[in-house]
Amino acid sequence: MTLLKIARMGHPVLLQPARAVTDPQAPALRTLVADMIETMLDAQGAGLAAPQVHHGLRLFVYQVPPGRSAGEDDPPCPPAALINPVLDPVDTEMVDRLEGCLSIPGMRGWVPRYRRIAYRGINGQGQPVHGVASGFLANVLQHEYDHLDGILYPMRMPDLGRMGFDSEMARYGERT
Repeated sequence: MTLLKIARMGHPVLLQPARAVTDPQAPALRTLVADMIETMLDAQGAGLAAPQVHHGLRLFVYQVPPGRSAGEDDPPCPPAALINPVLDPVDTEMVDRLEGCLSIPGMRGWVPRYRRIAYRGINGQGQPVHGVASGFLANVLQHEYDHLDGILYPMRMPDLGRMGFDSEMARYGERT
């Protein structure tokens, strides 16, 4: 497996809509998924979309590490892939979440997200998957899905005054 270079905010690949994966069982795609998971884990991230590693495909990997879902109704989940995902809100309830991004290192911001979403797509083994996500997992899926449409989390923020450096947000960021 190979660690992949992560594109940072300002690179045009992050602003372009990704194209659908035509063969979810292609060996090259399985290699890409494995490399993306390795890269996400190495970077200590909760998700990584293909455009972030310079591949304009509708694919992302994600995880809910132990401790990240504390107090939420979603359990930890091991690294997984979602290919050609479709997300739909379950209802209209929104919640502000403090988000970071591997493409915007050192920064965090409060982003409104749907509390619960339905998802469907194809997993890393080429099998159809679907479910309902809430809590931290719902947040991660929405964040990574945005990358597939060329959207970075600051574009979702109604108030950029609620964005800052990690160290400052850790100290003062709980203030909403």
